[in-house]
Amino acid sequence: MKDSISEMVKFRFRLYIAGETQNSMQALANLSSLCQMYLVDRYEIELVDVFREPKRALEDHILMTPTLVKLEPSPSSRIIGTLSQATLVLQSLGLAGGSL
Repeated sequence: MKDSISEMVKFRFRLYIAGETQNSMQALANLSSLCQMYLVDRYEIELVDVFREPKRALEDHILMTPTLVKLEPSPSSRIIGTLSQATLVLQSLGLAGGSL
């Protein structure tokens, strides 16, 4: 049994990228690193390549890449960029301050 409810929370992310551009690959690497460090076995990352799925990007109101969307747990949030400032990313996603 888990020690606390927060340990059982599963995080779902959707990362919108533009092919294999440097910024897109950097954002994926940074997100993967943060998840492996702070959310071991508690995360799912869905990649959406806006070059392959342009209609989906428009429907989801994605105007810039890379864009990270935290889907779960609520509330959802968005971050645009390479996710290179770990502290700011964690705060933006509601993962700072003991909520991990």
